[in-house]
Amino acid sequence: MSITALVYVTIGVALLFDIINGFHDAANSIATVVSTRVLSPRLAVIWATIFNFVALFVFQQGVANTISKIVTIQASDPAFVWVVISGLSGAIVWNLLTWWWGLPSSSSHALIGGLSGAGVAYGGFSLLNTAKLYPTLQWIILAPLLGLLLGGLIMYIIYWVFRGVRPNKVDRVFRIGQLFSAAAYSLGHGGNDAQKTVGVIWAVMVAGGVLPASAKGVPYWVIVASYSAMAFGTALGGQRIIKTMGMGITSLKPVGGFCANLAGAVTLFGATGLHVPVSTTHTITGAIVGVGSVTKLRGIRWGLATRIVWAWIFTIPAAGAVGATVLFIAHACGAY
Repeated sequence: MSITALVYVTIGVALLFDIINGFHDAANSIATVVSTRVLSPRLAVIWATIFNFVALFVFQQGVANTISKIVTIQASDPAFVWVVISGLSGAIVWNLLTWWWGLPSSSSHALIGGLSGAGVAYGGFSLLNTAKLYPTLQWIILAPLLGLLLGGLIMYIIYWVFRGVRPNKVDRVFRIGQLFSAAAYSLGHGGNDAQKTVGVIWAVMVAGGVLPASAKGVPYWVIVASYSAMAFGTALGGQRIIKTMGMGITSLKPVGGFCANLAGAVTLFGATGLHVPVSTTHTITGAIVGVGSVTKLRGIRWGLATRIVWAWIFTIPAAGAVGATVLFIAHACGAY
């Protein structure tokens, strides 16, 4: 297979990852709006799909630039195309496993882990671009913490503002409000996550010599294809994780769902503006816990939350191990 053909096969694999990412992370966008019964699962998926795609017209491609440089890519080197393929394989395998287990792990960190593992397996730790990698690793902690703090703060403010209003009226107001907060969160999700696939395709096109190393971006069709694949994956939904996110961690009312989505959206908009790829899963989980801690601390199912945290901890090393293994197999088979 020629290097150019291999590049376009890899692009196809990247778009497959994007579909799986959307499918896996659909629950992040719609879990709260489904669990509070503001929308049916079918309508909620359509709602999230629309705004995942609309993000194409809202955000710049700074996150894509970060992802494309996590591993130092050598231009026109077929071996680096296999590094990207192996990294994608690690991310896809981990995403499918955690979907099957019903655990909301991070597709973003699975991708970073897969690429890093394959990169280290090929050329050692010197290939990792720490200037791009370290801020991403820092946000593993910052994203859920910001989600938690903002979720709790917004919930507390709403409680104070509406303290004298009858509960059924508050419920009606925030059933409508939750539509807007879910749309904002889906917009932030699409803006951050779809760019990660754009970044992967950017890297593989440089490695394959299709784009020069000095390129400031990718062809527009790559951006449209990435956002479309994300939206399509979201449209497929992920019922197992929706149940875990929306109903497993804590019981939410429309006001809680509104606060959790708004906190998540603010966090995602901020991270995307800083060009940092973050975990939408971590962000919304933190926001849900923050909201739940204000309403009823004992209402949070800490056992399930602990399982989710363990899935977060293992995501990067597990995806990295798969990525490295695939690269070793490719080398043993004489692929490069």
